Amino acid sequence: MALTLDESVAQLGHRLSPKRRSAASRLRRLADPAAGPALLEALQREVRDARTWETQYQIVMALGMCGHRPALGLLRDLAQHPFKATMVYVALGDAIIRLSAPEETADALRWCLDSGTPMLADGALRSVAMQRLPLGAATIDHIVDVLAPLDPYDGLRFWAAAAAAGWTGPRVQGFLQECAAGPRADVAEAAISSLQGKYQTYSPL
Repeated sequence: MALTLDESVAQLGHRLSPKRRSAASRLRRLADPAAGPALLEALQREVRDARTWETQYQIVMALGMCGHRPALGLLRDLAQHPFKATMVYVALGDAIIRLSAPEETADALRWCLDSGTPMLADGALRSVAMQRLPLGAATIDHIVDVLAPLDPYDGLRFWAAAAAAGWTGPRVQGFLQECAAGPRADVAEAAISSLQGKYQTYSPL
């Protein structure tokens, strides 16, 4: 039987990391704002141990899904922290976009893109794609400016190609056509779908 909200919150304090990770994953699926404070406290404890990066990932994702905006300051600080397990940056980028107010999305996305940390940018673009967020022309231009010079094999193009189903303009069309003709099958598939104005359904880790 799946854990309840209260059981999951209590399990965040379990001595075993897999149990804590399971609880965070459950809270991520529940997406209940009531879990936010407990998740924030759990993350503050968890980041002290680099070995538990998978648990850190799930806690950060849960914070984003629960919409706990008080966590945003810590997440931005952690985004500038050196993590050996770079998947943590993906969760941070995703959650930073989710927790930013709509009027702050463009600045938050630019911050992630310009951070110099590719996996943070990847997570931010993933969040845009998963939420199907509308973006202004200037923000879209900035994304294309960042991604266009990258090697055609660079996976950072994927989530931008997936998100672009809702974007318009000649630069978007050019970027998607380039991705569609590129060597990576996943990027090409996402780009072809977006050229048709169709969002695909994804289930990230």
